[in-house]
Amino acid sequence: MVRDSGGGDMVMKPAWLDGLMAETFFAACGVHENRRKNEKNVFCLECCQSFCPHCLASHRSHPLLQVRRYVYHDVVRLDDLEKLIDCSYIQPYTINSAKVIFLNQRPQSRSCKGSANICFTCDRILQEPFHYCSLSCKVNHLVYQGEDLSSILYRFDESDFAFSQFEGLRMDGGSELLDDDGQITPNSILEDPLQFNGSSCSDEAMGNPGVSRDPEGVKKKKKGGGFLPGIVLSLSSRRKGAPSRSPLS
Repeated sequence: MVRDSGGGDMVMKPAWLDGLMAETFFAACGVHENRRKNEKNVFCLECCQSFCPHCLASHRSHPLLQVRRYVYHDVVRLDDLEKLIDCSYIQPYTINSAKVIFLNQRPQSRSCKGSANICFTCDRILQEPFHYCSLSCKVNHLVYQGEDLSSILYRFDESDFAFSQFEGLRMDGGSELLDDDGQITPNSILEDPLQFNGSSCSDEAMGNPGVSRDPEGVKKKKKGGGFLPGIVLSLSSRRKGAPSRSPLS
C-alpha cells in the first residue's frame, strides 16, 4: 500500500503481487532441507508465499504459480502471468521456446541513456515498443505515478492455476518444473555474466532478437588454447634417434 505522489488516495497492491515480487525463490526449503530438489520454486497465490515441490500436497486446493530461473534471475511464463495482470509493454524473452517475463529488475554494469529506448524505471535498454524490463518495473512505475493498479489486474480463474498442473511431478530430477534453465534459443537474448567488456549498448543488451550468442562456439575456442592440434601431435610423436650423417667420401 503506497500513497500517490499527490498525497491523495492509497494505491493498493494485492497481497499476491506484493509477495510475488518480494519473495526469495530457489532457496532451500527449511521443512525439507534434507530432501533432494528442495528449491522453493512454486508460489501460492492464496498464501502469498513460496515453497518447494515436496510441499505441494499442503496447497492442493490453492491456486499455484510456477517460477523458473534463468541466469540467476526469476522468471514466469508470459502465458501464466498475463492471466493475472496486464503485461503489455513489458519486454518478454524466449527461453526453451516459451516467452517469459522477469519478475524484478536486474543489476547492470552501466546505464544506456541517450536516444535509446530505455526502461521507465531502471534505464535498461529495451526494444521498441517496450517500456519496462520486468514486472516490478511496470508496477513500481505505475505506483509512483499514482495510477490505479486495479486497471491492470485481472480476476483470474483458479482452475488455470490448479494443483493438477503439477501432478506426476518427478522429484528425482528430469522434471520441467525443477530443471528448466536449458540453452538459449535464437530468439532469447539475455545478458551473459561475462558480457559488457566493451560497449554498454550492444545489440545483445538491447535484446535484439536477430542476434544470438553461441555458447558452444565459445567453449570450443577456449578449449584449443590457441595451438593447432596437428602441430602439437606431430611434435609429441617425433622420436629421437641417432643423427644421420653424410657418407664418407
